[in-house]
Amino acid sequence: MSPLPAVFFLFVDGLGLGRPDPAVNPLVGGGLPWLTAIAGRSLAAGPWMPGISYRAELPGGLRPAALVACDAGLGVEGLPQSATGQAALFTGVNAAALVGRHVNAYPTGRLKDLIDSRSLFRRAAEAGRRVTFANAFSPEYFELVATRRLRHSASTLAVLAAGLVLRDLEQLRAGQAVYQDITNRALIARGHQVPLVEPAQAGRNAAAVAGGHDLTVFEYFQTDLAGHRADPAAARRVLEVLDGFLGGLLEGLDSSRHLLALAADHGNIEDLAVATHTMNPVPALFLGEGAEAAAAGVSSITDLAPAILGHLGVPA
Repeated sequence: MSPLPAVFFLFVDGLGLGRPDPAVNPLVGGGLPWLTAIAGRSLAAGPWMPGISYRAELPGGLRPAALVACDAGLGVEGLPQSATGQAALFTGVNAAALVGRHVNAYPTGRLKDLIDSRSLFRRAAEAGRRVTFANAFSPEYFELVATRRLRHSASTLAVLAAGLVLRDLEQLRAGQAVYQDITNRALIARGHQVPLVEPAQAGRNAAAVAGGHDLTVFEYFQTDLAGHRADPAAARRVLEVLDGFLGGLLEGLDSSRHLLALAADHGNIEDLAVATHTMNPVPALFLGEGAEAAAAGVSSITDLAPAILGHLGVPA
């Protein structure tokens, strides 16, 4: 009997599909062999069109691959924001339309209810799929949440809806988790005794975590932070880390079983001419067996959850 299909969902906060202009878009200009699949289009290619599938030019001609430009505005006036964007991405529901506006940062009560009831991770777990969150969390994070000085983001609420226990630094030290900055530099700077990890090795560690699960998610939000700083050098650094992680992840994943789905909630880092989010479409990149089928019908961020559930054989 062949194993059940599996998905690694790489959520990248604030990654849009922008103009292929190196003056404003740090995703172009070389040096990012994996992310070039998302940004590497000629200046004559024209604007990205939501719902259109584009050819993903991956190192070594890795196939199958499908890249779709996704609408993140969802017909609601204003710039797309994180709370409603992530709620839409992880539930398949137009969260901004539900509450009548784009909501930044942390979910409102109504968004929390939506995430808890409709999280794709909860639905996968309830269908008997093995689900996990590969991110490690620090002791400070747990303390801040426990004392109500910090709230969970929409992405964390979505995985908690599946009844998961968040990974900690012990698992990180054992290579069984990845910190949000991938390399652990932020933890080391705060005095934590954790190893410095090269991005490619962190990707392989994440792949090892995924080996025992049917649905694995990892969140990288340094892209959004760098976009808000509008600092080209900082933006390139976080993209180089992400690129290395992606390469190691693809090296470690079982390509005969795992589909990699990379997606974002809104644009930001792809246009450093502004320090805000953007109206640009965002990528939905599918790599591995079943990529074309998973991408079929995807045109907005609300289509990601149904596509992933469908690939896992869970009714969407």
